[in-house]
Amino acid sequence: MRRFSFAIPLTLILAAGTLNAQSPDQVLVVVNRTSAASQEIGSYYIKKRGIPLANLANVDLKPDETVERSTYEKDIEAPLAAFLKSRKLTEKILYIVLTTGVPLRVKGAGDGMQNETASVDSELTLLYAKLHGAKVAIAGPLSNPFFRQRDTPFRHPFFPIYLVTRLDGYDMKDMKALVDRAQQARNTGKFVVDLKARENNEGNQWLRNAALLLPKDRVVLDETAKVIENVKGVIGYASWGSNDTDRKHRLLHFEWLPGAIATEFVSTDGRTFRRPPDTWELGGSWGDPAKTYAGSPQSLTADYIHEGASGASGQIDEPFLQYCPRPEFVLPAYASGRNLAESFYMAIPALSWMNVVIGDPLMKLQ
Repeated sequence: MRRFSFAIPLTLILAAGTLNAQSPDQVLVVVNRTSAASQEIGSYYIKKRGIPLANLANVDLKPDETVERSTYEKDIEAPLAAFLKSRKLTEKILYIVLTTGVPLRVKGAGDGMQNETASVDSELTLLYAKLHGAKVAIAGPLSNPFFRQRDTPFRHPFFPIYLVTRLDGYDMKDMKALVDRAQQARNTGKFVVDLKARENNEGNQWLRNAALLLPKDRVVLDETAKVIENVKGVIGYASWGSNDTDRKHRLLHFEWLPGAIATEFVSTDGRTFRRPPDTWELGGSWGDPAKTYAGSPQSLTADYIHEGASGASGQIDEPFLQYCPRPEFVLPAYASGRNLAESFYMAIPALSWMNVVIGDPLMKLQ
C-alpha cells in the first residue's frame, strides 16, 4: 500500500494543543451551487448544528455522481484548497461535510490494486497533506495514518488528513432525518452483528472480535444461516450485506434508534444515492441488467439511511475486503463515545480509495 509523509513545522505541533476537537467551528460544509438539494441540506445542517457561516464553502459543477479526475481537481479540490487557505482554516478544520449534489466518484483508469478510481470523499481526506506540500500518487490505496488509533484524539498536525463525511440519501426527508437524529443520539440499544454462515474467514473473525469488544448484554450475535431481521432498538449493525447469500431482502425492518450506525462488507453499496424502483430486490446476478441497479446487484448504503440509520459506510467500487471498514474498530469506538467520523476513519485502512461515510461527523452517543 502507498504511504505518504511530510515534515511538520514545530509551530504547528505547539499550536495543536490549543485546538478543541469536536466543535461545530471545526466543520467545513461543502455545497454545490448548481444543486438546489445541496443548498437546502447544507443550509439545514449549518443551522441545526450551529456551524459558522464562515465555514460554508461552495463549488460549482454539474451535480453528477461521477466526474473525471481533471474536473475533480479543478472544480472541487482547487476551490476548497483556496477557501481553506484564504480563510486561514487549514489547521482549524478537522471535518469536511459534503452534501448531496457534490459528486460522489472520481473516474479513473486501471483496475485491481492499481485502480485510479476513488470516492471524492476519500480523495478529499488528503487535502490537508497536499496543502502542506505532500505529493500523492493516484493509483491504488494510500495508508490511512488514523487507522487503528483507538486511544489517540484526532487532531492536526499529528494526523495530516481531514475526516470527510457526506449528507446524502434518496430524498430530502432522508437527509434531514440524518441531521435531526444525530442530535438525538443516546448510548442505548443493541449492537447487531450478523456473520456469514459456513465460512471461516477474516471478515467473520473481525465481526466476532467486534462482538467481543462490545458490552455483552447489548450484543445480538448470529453465526447461523439465519439473516437477522425485525430487531427492535438497534444502535449499531455490522454484516456481510448482500454478500451473505442467505440474505434476500434489501430492508431489514429494524427499529433503528437515533444515532444508529451500519457497516457491511459489500463492494458497491455506496455506488449511488439515487433511489431504485421499489420492485428491485437483492439476489440478482452481475450479468443480468434486469436484476441489477446502477450497475450492481448488491445492497445499498442508502437503504439503511432510508430505513432509519443515522450513519453508515459504503464503497463506490471494489475496495477488496481488507480495505472495508473494520467492525471491531468502528462499533467499539462509537460505543465508547467517539464521534461518527473518528469511529469510521479509525476503522478504514486506506485513503484515496473507495470508501464513503454517511452522516454528521460530530454525531456521538451521549
